[in-house]
Amino acid sequence: MERSPRFGRVLTAMVTPFGSDGTVDLPLAEQLADHLVRHGSDGLVVCGTTGESPTLSWDEQHALFTAVKGAVGDRAVVLAGSGSNCTAEAVEATCAAGAMGADAALVVVPYYNKPPQAGLEAHFRAVAEAAPDLPLMLYNIPGRTACHLEPRTVQRLMDCANVVAFKAASGTTEEVQQLRALCGDRLAIYSGDDSLTLPMLAVGAVGVVSVASHLVGDTIQAMIQAFLAGKNEDALALHQQLLPLFKALFCTTNPIPVKAALELRGWAVGSPRLPLVPADSQVRERLSSILAALRPT
Repeated sequence: MERSPRFGRVLTAMVTPFGSDGTVDLPLAEQLADHLVRHGSDGLVVCGTTGESPTLSWDEQHALFTAVKGAVGDRAVVLAGSGSNCTAEAVEATCAAGAMGADAALVVVPYYNKPPQAGLEAHFRAVAEAAPDLPLMLYNIPGRTACHLEPRTVQRLMDCANVVAFKAASGTTEEVQQLRALCGDRLAIYSGDDSLTLPMLAVGAVGVVSVASHLVGDTIQAMIQAFLAGKNEDALALHQQLLPLFKALFCTTNPIPVKAALELRGWAVGSPRLPLVPADSQVRERLSSILAALRPT
């Protein structure tokens, strides 16, 4: 297994803080980014799924990236979400991310239009060729996109030198095993599901793009480091300790629960933008109970 992946082990998929008027709260985003880097995060993903990218304008996304990158500097890598279901738009956004100083871009599988594998390959190839100096993390999340990027398609894309990482959010370790077999260790595979991080590490993943690291980043980092050191019992114990939180953060649509959990921890990140709605009382009570049993990070 690669011992020092370029993006690190724990990448937090950052929420986007909103003020009471619904506008992006850039100063709070800077504070949160700094906190995350000081508590277990090797990198930050800005304007991904958890960051509510579907409801952010490109201007808002660019402002968020600039603010977060300015807050963390060289202490952590910053990946800019630049995916779209329009290839021309994804190309433009990825080039813009590179121009603004992003360390890498997270490019999601095109959603809604359900392209075949040939279309997916052409889409990602166009993005990669337009920004050849910017490392790319491909993002497969069929539960949201209604489209699955097959491992053999990823294998064909490996001739693009800047396709270097993959966020596996299909909900199965089989995807990681196939990618590892076909692409080798040049492709850094990250779990896209907190609860599958430890199993995915066992079959070839290098880390996680995490939601729970907003709250327990140091512990997730400790779990991964224990696994890498061969301390499997310690890693499993930490996984079991965190599993109730991992599950609770996805008891309804992400990022509804994590925003509620952050509020419970004193981070006034605001409600999600419509069509998402704030967590109801049952979700908040469940989160409050679980958080009370965990040491904050």
